[in-house]
Amino acid sequence: MKNIVVSNVCKQHKKKNILENITFKAKEGRITAFLGPNGAGKSSTLRILLGLDRPLSGTATFGKKNYSNFTFPLQIVGSAFDGIGGTPSRKVKTHLKIIAKSNNIPNKRISEVLDIVDLSNKSHAQLGTLSLGEGQRLGIAIALLGDPQYLVLDEPTNGLDPMGIKWFRNFIRRQADQGKTVLLSSHYLSEIEAIADDVVIINKGQIVVTGELHEVMQSIETLEDVFFLLTEGGN
Repeated sequence: MKNIVVSNVCKQHKKKNILENITFKAKEGRITAFLGPNGAGKSSTLRILLGLDRPLSGTATFGKKNYSNFTFPLQIVGSAFDGIGGTPSRKVKTHLKIIAKSNNIPNKRISEVLDIVDLSNKSHAQLGTLSLGEGQRLGIAIALLGDPQYLVLDEPTNGLDPMGIKWFRNFIRRQADQGKTVLLSSHYLSEIEAIADDVVIINKGQIVVTGELHEVMQSIETLEDVFFLLTEGGN
């Protein structure tokens, strides 16, 4: 199976445990939401998954392989994490060409992804002139460049207007329906409730719940209520 599997990941910072036995799975063809309050350990977990940091112990893999083992990782994993990079004066199309070349992706793919995220009219714009929402769309375009099996998106709807959020809902559902493995984090719980198949909630460096969205919510009215119950000391 083409799953993302995080297994018994532990991480320390200055001898303090910041991740304790983090274990969960994001499944092929499904949208898995990774949720938690600020400082809970989401970013630390995603950094380890994307090869930006190393765990004290445990593994985080894509289809049983570490991110660092891929020769051209963007052809396997697409991620929108920690901004789009690039100098403010660089043009959008140039930025995408540089990234495409680094991962042996044909230039024809650039126009395709710009069309997918509705940024074709910004191909010659400088990165520094993009709005927050446009920057988010460009980050998604970068994630799509290699037509990857796996998508890891951190706060993908941040800065999007209502039309942009509606577009993202349809876009991410299509990706999952095409068999992609989608893992995303977000603070917008109502949006997660509208799109997620599965939910993983982390708090204080520990996983507090995993499961299908409808199972996690059970008789509780909203995902927001579940989130606060689990992260503010409730049962």
